Amino acid sequence: MSPRRTSAHNGEKDWENDSTISSPASIPEYTGPKLYKEPSFKSNKFIIHNAITRCCLAGKVNEPQKNKIVEEMETSTANHFLILFRDTSCQFRAVYTMNPETEEMVRLTGIGPRIIAPEMVESIYKYSSDRKQFTVIPSKTMSMSVDAFTIPGHFWQKRPGTPKKLGTPK
Repeated sequence: MSPRRTSAHNGEKDWENDSTISSPASIPEYTGPKLYKEPSFKSNKFIIHNAITRCCLAGKVNEPQKNKIVEEMETSTANHFLILFRDTSCQFRAVYTMNPETEEMVRLTGIGPRIIAPEMVESIYKYSSDRKQFTVIPSKTMSMSVDAFTIPGHFWQKRPGTPKKLGTPK
């Protein structure tokens, strides 16, 4: 007797040769309630709202800007929001929405490029509600678990401002 046959006789199942699954034709078709549900994109609106309120724009002095951003988010039909930081010091600049099909980020409100392609992203962050802070995710891939991101400095446009006045002679 081979070792395989011995184990089958000891009450164990010989899965290669003695399957108990019926052929698909013999299984009656299921007519009960539909169990499969189309996957829906989970919204991070609440997390981003908390991040803006408690971390990015906390305090009385930022209240007008914070209220405007929260209002824009409430009227948006988007499910996934992202915060754009100026650089690694996590200085708030804008809120973007992400299109899951194209992975492009479109500015909802704030200061920054109107559209940001995934290859423009420099670093990505996740917001921790309990610690009220952002932590860097060691990845370059944008996904639905990302809450904030930065772009390289050369993507920030220099605005032509008013020319500086030369010192007036006294």
